[in-house]
Amino acid sequence: MIETVLGVLEWFTQWSDPLAWLVVATFAAGAVLDWYDLHRDVARTVTVAAWGLFAFFWFTQIYHFAFVQKSIVEGIGTLIAVPGCLYVALLLRRGRDSLFVLSRAIAVMGAVFLPFEAILVLQEVLIEMVTRQTEFLMSLLGYQPGVVLGSAIDSSHEPFRNTFVFNPEPGYRITYTIIIACTGIGSMAIFVGLIAAVRAPLRRKFRALAISIPVIYALNLVRNVFIGLSFGNMKMQLVPELTASVFAFDLAADPGLVSYYWADRILAQSGSVLALVAITWLVVRELPEVLIVIEDLLYMATGSEYDLRGALGAAPVRADGE
Repeated sequence: MIETVLGVLEWFTQWSDPLAWLVVATFAAGAVLDWYDLHRDVARTVTVAAWGLFAFFWFTQIYHFAFVQKSIVEGIGTLIAVPGCLYVALLLRRGRDSLFVLSRAIAVMGAVFLPFEAILVLQEVLIEMVTRQTEFLMSLLGYQPGVVLGSAIDSSHEPFRNTFVFNPEPGYRITYTIIIACTGIGSMAIFVGLIAAVRAPLRRKFRALAISIPVIYALNLVRNVFIGLSFGNMKMQLVPELTASVFAFDLAADPGLVSYYWADRILAQSGSVLALVAITWLVVRELPEVLIVIEDLLYMATGSEYDLRGALGAAPVRADGE
């Protein structure tokens, strides 16, 4: 029974890429209709449909994050996202117009992120730039691992100069590859989307971007250095038998994965969540209009209304986010 369910979840992953483009296009259509007040009822219908598609998209990602990536944070997040998106669709259909702001944000996030996910030239430029900067920071700490083309290690990888090679023990090689998820573009897209979606003076929007984007980029480099050195030099061999059991890998064949899962899947991903909360606080100080999205998220989580903008003395915002 379990194998059947996993097989079905794996089969659905093939639809994730085309579905992502459809989701963004649908959100974009709803955002245009709403932003320019072309037809609110049509905008509502289109945006509700977009949230339904978004729920299906996250459903297609469950197998990838939970069983391929073996990410606790992302796996749980994906499971929450499916009913969460359906709940947003229901609230929007019932007339919670403030959710149009969050919907516009999703449209912009996708428009920023998907080109880097789909266009190899953009991937290569960003990935190799992040790799070079990670390499430089490692050298400042006294570490100089080899850096080779990813395709030289795994033929399924693109021929980008993005793979660090470590030899922590005689006869044992560890490779750490920088992929698009390691560039921080996903987190940066989130904040670009939030900032672009609210109605506020461009001057304050640009200041919010100037606060958030450089901080995310810098913290992501620190994250890459931390994971690369911890994994590559096997610095986090914590409770190896338990770790191997939880993440389902062969400890004898690849003992270095213990450090990888602790550094990346547990510590770095948990730290990333805290970092995003802190960066959100910095953005809110400059652009309190973003609080309308946070208020909606709190309402969905608790069922209670919150007036964070009033508590901070921010200017009132209309129900539709204006």
